[in-house]
Amino acid sequence: MDILRDALARNAKPDLKALAAALPYARWLGVEAEMRGSELTTILRYSPELIGNPVLPALHGGVLGAFLEITAILQVAFDAPSGELPKPVDINIDYLRSARPVDTYGRAWITKLGRRVVNVHAEAWQDHHEKPVTTLRGHFLLTAPENGKVTASS
Repeated sequence: MDILRDALARNAKPDLKALAAALPYARWLGVEAEMRGSELTTILRYSPELIGNPVLPALHGGVLGAFLEITAILQVAFDAPSGELPKPVDINIDYLRSARPVDTYGRAWITKLGRRVVNVHAEAWQDHHEKPVTTLRGHFLLTAPENGKVTASS
């Protein structure tokens, strides 16, 4: 992906808005990414098309899972630059409560960065980050950059 390769060549962080916009499913879902303080935060803007259960109403579980996977991928691409997007190997999603039809926020953090695989934890919440609606634990495969080293940058 050109956005990641260009940032790696400049030894800089990738442009989050451009990176999120370059992912077709993130663009379709309306996922935005921004820095809030020192943390990457993703935002899933509410849209009626995202409703899975119109009786409650509640956001579709697949939308929430995809949102957290996108959040994790963006976090890894931001913190462990390799010039390519990380590939999901294994993902586990826990649905903790119904997600109401409002904007949803997400954050992810790397729990272990290896040479080829990175472990990530992500959470989605709506009103308070202390009350997540969905969590993700995942393993992602990294593509080594041309110099062969994958390092977390600060």
